[in-house]
Amino acid sequence: MANHYRYLLLMVLCGCHTCLSDDSIQNEMGPLELTENNGILYATCRMRPNSKLTSGMPKIYGQVMFKQEHAGGKLSVVINLHGFPAPDGQHRAIHIHQYGDLSEGCSSTGGHYNPLSVNHPDHPGDFGHFLPLHGKIRQALDSDATLFGGPSVLGRSVVVHAKEDDLGRGGDAGSLLHGNAGERLACCVIGMARPKHWDNFQRKHRRL
Repeated sequence: MANHYRYLLLMVLCGCHTCLSDDSIQNEMGPLELTENNGILYATCRMRPNSKLTSGMPKIYGQVMFKQEHAGGKLSVVINLHGFPAPDGQHRAIHIHQYGDLSEGCSSTGGHYNPLSVNHPDHPGDFGHFLPLHGKIRQALDSDATLFGGPSVLGRSVVVHAKEDDLGRGGDAGSLLHGNAGERLACCVIGMARPKHWDNFQRKHRRL
């Protein structure tokens, strides 16, 4: 009888170990897209004008694309936007915001995504500001944001602002929150994507 109980206990312990091992394997694997794309994650964000846009402000369209090869690697970002006035001497700030909620236009996206509770411009999605050329912003950059794990920006939003980012040097509270970048012209929600969006753009614009 004692041997029978020991056998049952051994089976229970082995079963628990199997469950834990399966969970560990799943955590290590991450999203299904990691195995489909050889360990690389891709995301995209299709930009649309703010549904609450002030009359007379430019209507911005385009996309922001993301690629990250591993959890500790830099996030590669390509910004491809159009609809700015031409010529346009106004730099436009672009940031990742906390919520992927467009129910009230771009105002419902919340403030800058700030998982480390730091001041602007040190939020991981503070891309800076860009000067449109011929009504377009086409820019490649590396970001400290990530598509992996708890701090992932998947499901959050990208917002294009009307003004230049003061990079936290404005001397007021707003400067340290959002760079006094002004009205939200356009926004979009970051979602997982297939590699073809990134690859097609890179083939078309190899200089980026």
